[in-house]
Amino acid sequence: MHKVALAPSVVARAEQRRGGVAVFHSIDPAKTAHVVVDLQNGFMAPGQLSAVATAPGIVPAVNRISAALRAAGGLVVYLQHTADPKTAEGWGCFYEHFVNPERRAGMIEAFTPGNFGHALWPELEVLSQDLVVRKNRFGAFIQGSSDLHALLQGRGIDTLIITGTVTNVCCESTARDAMMLGYKVFFATDGNAAHHDDEHNATLSNLANIFCDVRDSAGIIGLIEAGTVKAAAE
Repeated sequence: MHKVALAPSVVARAEQRRGGVAVFHSIDPAKTAHVVVDLQNGFMAPGQLSAVATAPGIVPAVNRISAALRAAGGLVVYLQHTADPKTAEGWGCFYEHFVNPERRAGMIEAFTPGNFGHALWPELEVLSQDLVVRKNRFGAFIQGSSDLHALLQGRGIDTLIITGTVTNVCCESTARDAMMLGYKVFFATDGNAAHHDDEHNATLSNLANIFCDVRDSAGIIGLIEAGTVKAAAE
């Protein structure tokens, strides 16, 4: 698990701008989706090319958020990073310049549908009513990456809870774009995983500054449960 520490300058700025780090003070479960980013064997299993050592440790928190939101009538979505040869051809900037040929080949092999690395991590509690959505870029909302935005809009979703890996890559990219599309975004401090604490905390600080409500899974679940009580009383 990561040792969470937001940048003091960001905390001070949030206090000045809005009275604290928290942004949203309620959740309407019926309009909320828990988006679980790329918790696949290729990022989770020891020995895999893209394995993130901290990632298996976040799964209990991820499952707790999913269970709470399902019970309250919300939606759970699992994203799968997908990288087949056709995808690589369409994203040459990354595959040709940011990784060497060996890693390029290894990533394409690992995240091609049907291969071990592409499959969801078996310790996730994936139920039949959940959605599984493939994406072919780091962020799920960028044009051509996936049909996530259309799926969410069709279900009346206006609030997202982001968990997954890697904190500062696919999770951050998805969260930033979601906010700019008009979603209210919660980013779980203990439900996202990066390679190192400093990378994890850099993303938390950036997102807390101007993109997301950054808080732990217990705080998010508390808002879900409070939203359930409110809906029952109406």
